[in-house]
Amino acid sequence: MAVSTASMVSAAPARPHPDRPRVTELRLSAFAGHRRAVVRFGPLTVLAGPSGCGKTTALRAYDALARLGGGAELGAVFADPVACVPERARPDAQHRRGFRIGCTADGAEGPVHLDVAVQAEPELRIVGERLTADGVVLLQTALRDPGRRAVQAAWHTAGPAPVTRAPLPDDRLGTPLLPLRVAGKTDGQRRVLAAAEQMVVALRSVFACDPRPGRMREPVPTGSGHLLGGCDNLADVLWRTRAECGRRHAQFVAAVRAGCAGPVTDVLAEPVVGGVVRALLDRGDGVRTGLARLGYGELRYLALALVLFTGPGVLEVDPAGEVPAALQTLTVLADGFDRGLDVRQRAELLRLAGRMCDRGHVRLVAAVADASWTAGADGVTVVHLDA
Repeated sequence: MAVSTASMVSAAPARPHPDRPRVTELRLSAFAGHRRAVVRFGPLTVLAGPSGCGKTTALRAYDALARLGGGAELGAVFADPVACVPERARPDAQHRRGFRIGCTADGAEGPVHLDVAVQAEPELRIVGERLTADGVVLLQTALRDPGRRAVQAAWHTAGPAPVTRAPLPDDRLGTPLLPLRVAGKTDGQRRVLAAAEQMVVALRSVFACDPRPGRMREPVPTGSGHLLGGCDNLADVLWRTRAECGRRHAQFVAAVRAGCAGPVTDVLAEPVVGGVVRALLDRGDGVRTGLARLGYGELRYLALALVLFTGPGVLEVDPAGEVPAALQTLTVLADGFDRGLDVRQRAELLRLAGRMCDRGHVRLVAAVADASWTAGADGVTVVHLDA
């Protein structure tokens, strides 16, 4: 894959939620086909470019950072780490190769920057991590002894000793571990904890979504009622959400009506033989249409509309439970956002996304092949990735 570069072509206006932690920048220093690429996000961001330019790769890197920020182990996040290494990267004298990614989270503490270096070969491990704010290094880790499964960490103290040093595991991110290791007794330590919290909260509520219509057509067992990334269990989610908030459901039905063919008076789920539920469109006059009869684009439209109307309580995400919901922002990563959609569906979904993002509780990063159809839309940040 060729090196990708990112450029902002239209910027969204500032939103009135400056203290709510959110990721505003993704850095792909050396990741798969990207080198020295910087992607800056607004509340509603569209990644555009031809096939092979790295849109999906950028979303994968964002999702990986989100999972690491939630405390996931490195091996669970990168099932095929060698695929993340730039193709032309040469091994060093110890036969080591790897990749580097990072991000910036803005909020009450101002911009906080996280950069991570991962060794993919000969074994997977984090070999360097750096958390900074206002030019101050708040946390830095480095692999000192390749024979030990640990990195040497140093975090800002600003007390009798300027830094505190201790080993941290090399199979997970150090930033979310700081509240377990930093006492918070000095101003410097409290600054480290505040910056780490802002980064972790910004990263944790991320929902990677790419609806798969082929799996949405079948009845599904009832379960947690949390929507999966492929929206396979959409019927189970409708079984739960239809009764939870009548106002929100009515808005969802109105959105479905605008994007699906024929009349729509309701969207619901009903139990069928075998302990499963199926989703239906109520057409009125006693006529109901099962999802199996809907087209590919209609199903993707319906699923994406449901994602935008719901929140962390309904989606399969890991929000920061210790942080009030009013201070959290759900970020939806939608690969192939416009895949299978017609002109009307794209326009309706973009309008809906703009409205939801404007409220500040939802942010959207959507990948499309061609962003020309977003021209003139209010509050859309378009980032072009060049193949």
